Amino acid sequence: MTDLSILPPAPSTAPAGRRNMALLIQLRWLAVGGQLATIGIVSGPMGISLERAPLLGAILVLIAINLASAALLRRGRAVTNAELTAALLFDVAALGWQLHHSGGLANPFASLFLLQVVIGAILLTPRSSWAIVVAALIALAALRIDPTPLVLPPAYAADPMGLYLKGSFVCFLLIAVLLVAFVTRISRNLRDSDAALAASRQRAAEEDHIVRMGLLASGAAHELGTPLSTLSVLIGDWKAAARLEDDRELQEDLADMDAAVQRCKAIVSGILMSAGEARGEAPQLTTMRAAFGEIVAHARAARRPDTLEFHDRFGADVAIVSDPALRQVIGNVLDNAAEVSPGWTSFTASRDGEMLVIEIADRGPGFSDEMIDGFGQPYRSTKGRPGGGLGLFLLVNVLRKLGGGATVANRDEGGALVRIWLPIAALARLGGGTA
Repeated sequence: MTDLSILPPAPSTAPAGRRNMALLIQLRWLAVGGQLATIGIVSGPMGISLERAPLLGAILVLIAINLASAALLRRGRAVTNAELTAALLFDVAALGWQLHHSGGLANPFASLFLLQVVIGAILLTPRSSWAIVVAALIALAALRIDPTPLVLPPAYAADPMGLYLKGSFVCFLLIAVLLVAFVTRISRNLRDSDAALAASRQRAAEEDHIVRMGLLASGAAHELGTPLSTLSVLIGDWKAAARLEDDRELQEDLADMDAAVQRCKAIVSGILMSAGEARGEAPQLTTMRAAFGEIVAHARAARRPDTLEFHDRFGADVAIVSDPALRQVIGNVLDNAAEVSPGWTSFTASRDGEMLVIEIADRGPGFSDEMIDGFGQPYRSTKGRPGGGLGLFLLVNVLRKLGGGATVANRDEGGALVRIWLPIAALARLGGGTA
């Protein structure tokens, strides 16, 4: 009798274990179907007498094991080495039981023990693999003890070796097909695991990079605070100086200088706030539309106001909690767009179901193919200067933490387009609604 109860590769993670358990259940159902078909063919058209009761009893046990495995799968349990070992030991016992009641070692399907040994060597730890080898040897030795002989009809009794060779060919074909399918599945799982591990290491490296940049930015912000305050005081003194009050042109220059210093101080405060160093400040409640307005106002203050077009297509306003990090990285993208396209940039905010969608467009040179392929990786920049490319890198990582994402593309009419999306729920206040 054939035993098709072949186990899937050992899981490296809980989701992989669940997939492998589901595959095991499917394979066991195939085993049940295959064994029922074999019993029907051998005892029917071939006319070979079989002890059906013990063979059908083994099939009922297979069904019970499948039902129990399905119950474990619904509970979300991972498959451990011990469980895989127990399952393979059961397979060895089931095959031995079926062979004992269908000819013993004279049954050509006794070679299926080799398949189970190979699977154990691939799936299990060395100690467990040797346990499968020992179990298979014990089962083979037990088959010599009073097995149930097969009573062949006259058509086969005249040439039992021919029947054995045909059965051996079928057994070899079965082992070859199952091994190829099994090893192919293992190789695919290993490739998937390697890819997942590489992605995890890449993400860990990126997060470590972000932490180091955050520490550097926080330290720089602390160091810049004192000279900026000194500049602010000096500019205030110059503006109040009696001999400079009548110089309108100089007063305008001083006003511009003061505005620039105040903007630098605001940026420094934003860096410290993003780093968690703001003093006694609770999360700031605002609305989506107010957040858009703040981002656009800062961008227009830094550049010529008439060069930035803002298109508000969001619809009904939503209460949110202000996120300084998100505001900063979107501002960085607007600054980058304004640098390469000083005459025109566009900021469009819209809503797609439960997603916020932001599109930032410019009329600059656009992105190179290399830049698009490496989007989101640090130090990939269109500006060609050391340390460039961090803006989009930070954008991707901030959005990823909020459950969103971003893409870049070149516009048909020239220039670049950065498309940002993230769940509104990631920003919405608990219990919030329309403002």
